[in-house]
Amino acid sequence: MKSVALHSLGCKVNSYETEIMQQKLQEKGYEIVPFEGRADIYIINTCTVTNMADRKSRQMLHRARQLNPDALVVAAGCYVQTGREAVEKDHSVDLLIGNNRKRDIAEILEEYLEGREEPEEKRAPAEKKADTGEKFQEEGKAETETPDKTLQGSTVLDIAHTYEFEEAQLLHTAEHTRAYIKIQDGCNQFCSYCAIPYARGRARSRREEDILQEIRGLAQAGYREVVLTGIHISSYGIEELIGLMEKIHGIEKVDRIRLGSLEPRIISPDTAKRLACLPKLCPHFHLSLQSGCDETLRRMNRHYTTGEYFASVENLRREFEDPAITTDVIVGFPGETEEEFARTRAFLEKVRFYEMHIFKYSRREGTAAAAMPDQVPESVKTARSSQLLELEKRQSAEFRRKYIGHEVQVLLEETREIDGTMYAIGHTKDYVKVAVRVGAEDKKASNRMAKVQISGFLSEEILM
Repeated sequence: MKSVALHSLGCKVNSYETEIMQQKLQEKGYEIVPFEGRADIYIINTCTVTNMADRKSRQMLHRARQLNPDALVVAAGCYVQTGREAVEKDHSVDLLIGNNRKRDIAEILEEYLEGREEPEEKRAPAEKKADTGEKFQEEGKAETETPDKTLQGSTVLDIAHTYEFEEAQLLHTAEHTRAYIKIQDGCNQFCSYCAIPYARGRARSRREEDILQEIRGLAQAGYREVVLTGIHISSYGIEELIGLMEKIHGIEKVDRIRLGSLEPRIISPDTAKRLACLPKLCPHFHLSLQSGCDETLRRMNRHYTTGEYFASVENLRREFEDPAITTDVIVGFPGETEEEFARTRAFLEKVRFYEMHIFKYSRREGTAAAAMPDQVPESVKTARSSQLLELEKRQSAEFRRKYIGHEVQVLLEETREIDGTMYAIGHTKDYVKVAVRVGAEDKKASNRMAKVQISGFLSEEILM
């Protein structure tokens, strides 16, 4: 029996697909082992959302080769799809698997291993790996070059012409209470900074019955919350999305439905009303913003204005009692002046987010933004990012503080010892993390609902 170690980088869709690959391998008799140990096969599900994601993908591939120089190292996913030529030359990698072949992982491995022949020249011994690019300098410094080589196996197809959803059913997940359900793949938006449409292909949706079948199985296995996710789930269609959630409502044992990232323009007054009629829907909405300045949004090729975004937030707040609104923001986009950044900051103050994910603009070759003039210096990006991180910290604390003294329902997920005391950790419906004190031997503390009175902060990010 061969042992396999898997590692996932990037988004929840990647995590879902890694779990699909693990499940497929287990069904074929492979032994799944921790990534940091010795394995016969290493599979890294890569990410390419930023330059740093590319770099982390390469680091993990080289790390796998260091862990076992004789292992089969497999690169899969987004970085492989967009950076195929570079990965093919990487001495650490034996086999490439594209984004639309992950469900075939077991068959691809079997075919590869059956036809694998010992190369004439052995790989460089482990002690010489520093000369072939397996080790990196400190973050922010150049990586060493890797020598050209002939790759033995590649299953990367032209994903731009893929129009069918790659169907696979997940039977269990790494989490014990919450299951992420992939309902959509690909993206047609082509934001000027983003390489994901080239890595994931055109938008395509999963069949409703396949989604429901997967959720029924996971609910029977004990998962109480489902998160509908995808690369661009707004492409699923708001009518179809609401219809799907109405059907999920009828599935026994599903207590909560949570949505992944949404385009703000789909939240019309009517949509907000219909969403509010779904009692299992968590009032936690991640509306992608990227910039609070209309001029910057136009350069980003985002298809809304700040006025339209704010109207969408108000539509939700009109129908839900203080919903959790979260977002993503990019600082230092090409051409972003101090005045434009000030408008973004003022807009973030106006909206009052629960959480914001702040990213410094990452130049991606092949995207429209990479060729734009007035690229912002890294030092300016860092300063602006620091300002917004401080704002995020303050707004997030203000949102959590409103719960002190109130009773909330928490879905408990895990037990953890904090400063010598045992707690069960979980989330409210609007994704506020809460810790509940339990006995040291309380084995029923996870995967159950609990009504608790919030007394204060246990830590900066956890209420109790």
